[in-house]
Amino acid sequence: MAEKVKSGKEILDDFFNGIEEIENVDTDIAKMLSELYQNDKLTDTNVKNELQKLRDGNKD
Repeated sequence: MAEKVKSGKEILDDFFNGIEEIENVDTDIAKMLSELYQNDKLTDTNVKNELQKLRDGNKD
């Protein structure tokens, strides 16, 4: 009857593993966030830099 409570890390792992399947989510941004999280590089600076790269890539 005792339910296992997920740790914060488990919750984040589940979220970032399934982020690309969330309805109406930009897949490029979701993939980028997931990769940063998995590489332990999810910081505001890295997110800003990667978003800029995505914007620059869309200009071509």
